[in-house]
Amino acid sequence: MAAAARGFGPEKEEAEPAKQARIPGSELVENYTVYVIQVTVGSHQWTVKHRYSDFHDLHEKLIAEKKIDKNLLPPKKIIGKNSKSLVEKRQKDLEVYLQTLLTKFPVAAPKVLSHFLHFHLYEINGITAALAEELFHKGEQLLVAGEVFAIRPLQLYAITQQLRQGKPTCANGDAQTDLGHILDFTCRLRYLKVSGTGGPFGTSNIQEHLLPFDLSIFKSLHQIEISHCDAKHIKGLISSKHTLATLSVRFSATSMKEIIVPEASEFDEWEPEGAHPDCPVTAVIPTWRALTTLDMSHNSISQIDDSVKLIPKIEFLDLSHNGVMVVENLQHLYNLIHLDLSYNKLTSLEGIHTKLGNIKTLNLAGNLLESLSGLNKLYSLVNLDLSNNNIEQIKEIKNIGSLPCLEEVVLSSNPLSIIPDYRTKVLAQFGERASEVCLDNIITTEKELDTVEVLKAIQKAKEAKYKLNNSDKKISEDSRLTAASSKSNCSSLPVRPSSPSLPQLLGPSQGNHK
Repeated sequence: MAAAARGFGPEKEEAEPAKQARIPGSELVENYTVYVIQVTVGSHQWTVKHRYSDFHDLHEKLIAEKKIDKNLLPPKKIIGKNSKSLVEKRQKDLEVYLQTLLTKFPVAAPKVLSHFLHFHLYEINGITAALAEELFHKGEQLLVAGEVFAIRPLQLYAITQQLRQGKPTCANGDAQTDLGHILDFTCRLRYLKVSGTGGPFGTSNIQEHLLPFDLSIFKSLHQIEISHCDAKHIKGLISSKHTLATLSVRFSATSMKEIIVPEASEFDEWEPEGAHPDCPVTAVIPTWRALTTLDMSHNSISQIDDSVKLIPKIEFLDLSHNGVMVVENLQHLYNLIHLDLSYNKLTSLEGIHTKLGNIKTLNLAGNLLESLSGLNKLYSLVNLDLSNNNIEQIKEIKNIGSLPCLEEVVLSSNPLSIIPDYRTKVLAQFGERASEVCLDNIITTEKELDTVEVLKAIQKAKEAKYKLNNSDKKISEDSRLTAASSKSNCSSLPVRPSSPSLPQLLGPSQGNHK
């Protein structure tokens, strides 16, 4: 089958990368010599180790299968086989032998030679041939069993490169190694796992996590796990938008957009399909209509960006072990019930209820939280993990004490957890629901509940005394104000002095009377 028929148009045909095998050294292991072979194909290089007997076995098979010259391999030596001079000469002769074979088979090496030089692990043609043969024998069984199929980024890179070259799908003439077996399998596969490595792969210089690959060959994926791959080099994931229900991308991304909406970089303004934007947009992007679970933990994500508008069906979201500082944009996820934001850089939860209306499980462990203000309106919350934060005051628990559905609370490894009688003081903040709350994964005991009742009684007494004192103070204050008011009123009335105290006015007749 032609590669282009599968949706990959052939690019300009590239020259086959040069293959080279050198033997720069050897090692003495016990009583025999092991030759260190350095294989180079294009920019990729790796090391293989073989003793002379391995070369001899290879040669015998090639004689039988490919009719190569019997005298091509340097002969055996029984006496002095480990002498320095013999080893050095044989080293050069074996290098010539390998290079001659690679020249004889420039495109696709015979299977026996491919395995001898580890082409099935590191070289594009060898990798795809080995995978095709495996799926020829086991592919149908794996699909029927519904198991997760694990594949390496290097294998996906090899398939992608093979398809881009537009060459015949069976390079070595062996029908079992036809690329078509891989394409048929990937079209029907439902569960996929792609795991790379953080550094060089195996004995090679290949940085697997930096290799580009295309996932558009997978047409029926229901679940995919990706780890240790550079998200910028992952192509074709969006072709699974209509089928994918569970997506996990770890140790790979620097932003959510890289995975959810990689095409966003091509447009100035975009909106998800079905939205009614207030301003003109340059693109309308289809949503992930089947995706309900997204795990992007253990990445380098610093922001919950607006790409979440494209995953409206999400119920479970894991963003733990990132660098998120603010809870934002989650109001677009109407179906979200489980959120993991543990081990980020959150310092405040103010207004979080406007983003998480229907949340049931919330993990905020390992952040920088000192206050729980903002949690008091998460009325559907059932499970809450606040361990490993900076919460010091018992009074902060009042922010979650009245949540009607809360059953599991974890506060361990906070400063307040070393306060004497910490458990009972925390449980007392839940009032009548104290018996329904499990604190720090430990079921509340009857003794603790008795202590909680005592604490509640003491608290009620304090509140009553506080109210009484406030009442007395109010009465006293009212009396003082009344007295002050009365005094003020009296001082403002006109004063009429008594007659003796005033000088008597003399009438005209009195003034002349003697």
